[in-house]
Amino acid sequence: MHAATDRLLRHFLETVEPTVPLVALWAHGSLATDDYQPGRSDLDLIAVVAEPVTMEQWRRLKAAHRAIDLPLADKLHCSYLARQELADLAAEHVTWAHERIFRRPVTPVTRRELHTKALHLYGPPPAELLPPVSDAELAEFVRADLRDFWLVMTRGRRRWLRDVWVDLGTVTVARAAVTLADGRLISKREALDLLPGLGAPEIVVADVRARRYGTPRPGLSRFRRAKLARAFIRSAIRKILT
Repeated sequence: MHAATDRLLRHFLETVEPTVPLVALWAHGSLATDDYQPGRSDLDLIAVVAEPVTMEQWRRLKAAHRAIDLPLADKLHCSYLARQELADLAAEHVTWAHERIFRRPVTPVTRRELHTKALHLYGPPPAELLPPVSDAELAEFVRADLRDFWLVMTRGRRRWLRDVWVDLGTVTVARAAVTLADGRLISKREALDLLPGLGAPEIVVADVRARRYGTPRPGLSRFRRAKLARAFIRSAIRKILT
């Protein structure tokens, strides 16, 4: 593992263990695959705790996260799932992400990732604690995410001037298409390879790839990129959902 990443994870475990009654700590997403890009990829963690997080623990977790002064700390995200709520797909869990604390569910995609390929950092592995996600539950979530979030987001124009929307939107469409076709979860690298075949403008794909992997960036203005990416995502979602 990348040295700075390993140091951060060890420090985080030492910090969080006395803050909440920790049962297990797992990593998923890029960090658990060969697609992890230090400094570019998020560090996505799931902590299982013995009891629901109290308000006092909420304050202590917030302070603990803010106090981490190590490289890559701004990339570290963690959701805290109470052991008795692991089976509830709709339950909202205390989460630290993007340098703030809030509540959100742990999606069926994340749950499936944890079962298929997770980095086991502490306690029992996911298969011993986390109920599996059925193919029907996974497909239902992916369709709803495309229909109720991403398609709605394409109605506006201004947000597509930002890198994060272009990067996440294009990759999400490709990953969703594969999951709905055969139930597989693919990496962002695989998604980028598939995007041209789905009709994505190659200049937009090259732009996204450059930010993630440091390849040469194409000459493309933010305004032209926004128009191309938004049109592709909107069209691709409608095709996938038909």
